[in-house]
Amino acid sequence: MIFPCAPWSRPRAFTGHFEVERRPHFNPPPPPTWRKPVGILALLAALAIYGAIVMSLGDRIGGLPVLAQVPLYLVLGTAWLLPLRRLLIWMETGRWG
Repeated sequence: MIFPCAPWSRPRAFTGHFEVERRPHFNPPPPPTWRKPVGILALLAALAIYGAIVMSLGDRIGGLPVLAQVPLYLVLGTAWLLPLRRLLIWMETGRWG
């Protein structure tokens, strides 16, 4: 007696190990939410404000020695990344953390 198999689980020639051919899963992507465009606009606005604040400090920072400017610019150039993680989590899940 032969039992019919689904086409994705038919046995193939033995190659030394057992494989099961899997059927691909085609799940449609979830619909976009309002949080992503609002989050992008909030990110752009926050970066513009942060950039204006850092630019306003340019004269003070420019008067410092170069060896003091480099670490200061490194810190100021990466400080905006700190709140970014929470904003991206909120944009994806709707929760702040």
